[in-house]
Amino acid sequence: MIGASEGAEHWTGPEVELPACAALCRRMTGEEFEACVMTNPANGALIGRLAGLGLGDCYLTAGCLYQTVWNQLSGRPPEWGIKDYDIFYFDDGDLSWEAEDRVIRVVDQATSDLGIKVEVRNQARVHLWYPARFGGDCPAFKTVREGIDSFLIACTCVGIDVDTGAIHAPHGFADLAAGLLRMNPLNPRPEQFHAKAVSVRERWPWLTIEL
Repeated sequence: MIGASEGAEHWTGPEVELPACAALCRRMTGEEFEACVMTNPANGALIGRLAGLGLGDCYLTAGCLYQTVWNQLSGRPPEWGIKDYDIFYFDDGDLSWEAEDRVIRVVDQATSDLGIKVEVRNQARVHLWYPARFGGDCPAFKTVREGIDSFLIACTCVGIDVDTGAIHAPHGFADLAAGLLRMNPLNPRPEQFHAKAVSVRERWPWLTIEL
């Protein structure tokens, strides 16, 4: 078992001086990003196991990646504060909840010993439940990457293809490494962006929100 992710909302350990570190990491490359997120052993374990499940277009994405980077910059354990590990896949052949639930159960069986919370979502059916849960419209995505591109904060739009290892980061890594939270121009929702940005800054107070 890798061990459950830290659920505490507030870090009680020592903080590192961030300005110099953040400035250095503005030059973060894709290879450096991958090396950084793989310091969280759960990320590597998930990619290894998901690759053998035949889910097709499938990515490890969201907080388990960008929050691992922020933990590295903060001098915290790589898995600190990560509430869940998001897995996006795409299957437009069956948009029923029952089909998605079957995939969820397969992934759960393959990863249950890791001691982490895994969230699996079929990006082909997000538009069916998004309005009721979050309000507003959501287009029908054609790929997993389109789902990642819809994240509210630009620098958090990152994902790793579990089959090829390819990194998807449409906005690059500069803002992520610098802790700069900007609204995603591909999905401008000011109220939701601000709420999300404030929420993550509660756990990583050095982050900067650009309104």
